[in-house]
Amino acid sequence: MTLAGRGGSRTAKLLHVTERFTRRDFGHMDIRSQSMSPGVHEKPWTVTIPKNLVACDELIEFMCENEKDLPHMVGK
Repeated sequence: MTLAGRGGSRTAKLLHVTERFTRRDFGHMDIRSQSMSPGVHEKPWTVTIPKNLVACDELIEFMCENEKDLPHMVGK
């Protein structure tokens, strides 16, 4: 996907993204995302986002809503 001209960055067709969800303890979770794009980046790019979990609360899924997500949405 190329975002040139839209204010974004170029990404190769060989982009590979891995996400890992790790629960550190009862109320904390880390989301680690690693992007590898040969020919665009020299080494993998990694970011870890710490999240707090609320006990006795509903787990809500985060989803980007666009034309490609519509077939995967529950409760159409």
